[in-house]
Amino acid sequence: MTNEHRVLVSCPLMHGSVEQYEGVFEENSISADVPEVGQQLDEDELLEIIDDYHGVIAGDDEFTRKVIESAKNLKVISKWGIGTDSIDEEAARDNGVEVYNTPGAFDDEVGDVVVGYTVMLTRDLHKIDRFVREGRWECPRGTSLADKTFGVVGVGSIGEAVVRRADALCAKVLGNDVQPISDDLKRDTSVEAVEIDELLRRSDIVSLNCPLTPATEKMIGSEELEKLGGYLINTARGELVKQDELVEALRDGVLQGAALDVFKEEPLPADHPLTEMDNVILGSHNAQNTDEAVQEVNDRAVENLIEGLRE
Repeated sequence: MTNEHRVLVSCPLMHGSVEQYEGVFEENSISADVPEVGQQLDEDELLEIIDDYHGVIAGDDEFTRKVIESAKNLKVISKWGIGTDSIDEEAARDNGVEVYNTPGAFDDEVGDVVVGYTVMLTRDLHKIDRFVREGRWECPRGTSLADKTFGVVGVGSIGEAVVRRADALCAKVLGNDVQPISDDLKRDTSVEAVEIDELLRRSDIVSLNCPLTPATEKMIGSEELEKLGGYLINTARGELVKQDELVEALRDGVLQGAALDVFKEEPLPADHPLTEMDNVILGSHNAQNTDEAVQEVNDRAVENLIEGLRE
């Protein structure tokens, strides 16, 4: 690459690390801009600036068809992380824009957080912490995991990591995926492949680990929550769940509890009804965020960017 390529680094998780790649960028004639970003750039924000760039290291920014078609110089979108649901990949193909992501990233990290949320919910650890801080020596009685059934919706690489951990916690693990569950996972764990309806009915705890697609959007609503009746953990995408119906189920006692790291609207508004519920644990879309995982994905996102610019 002899001509300079302007690149937008819009993923907030990479902002603190851009300087360490200055040498790599210089070697590859890349000039990187780091804008102020809250959670992600929306369509209007991207439309104002995208025509200036040949490449992007993107977070969950709204790369709609309108944005991509207006980006006359854009050659590559290097997605920081796994999910590409915020990118119109058909529009990218139509306009000759390469889209990369970092598959396999964050498997163990998200799996660890799912286990953490499971123990917190079933033993009310979040409540006990608050009670002690308030000077209240209360001892709520929790739920044992040893004889419970754990359901995993989406048994890809992250879902597999969750299955392996759930197998160590619970008596039985159920899995649901559009693809067959691997023979290795079946051999190593107690996982049983079932349809989603059976998984919800039989499981005490359900973890959502599937990608956001037209088939999975709003897949969990009041009917599904009533079948479950136990605990729901979502570290995948907020749009998998009908959020208003989840609030109702939690408020009415249909669901015992939920741990949510992702939401339809991020950041979650401070006055949202979920913030007032003590049977809910709230996260900040942070299940993947460890020093080790972030460094690995930073490296891979930069490598993908350079490859896309070369092509």
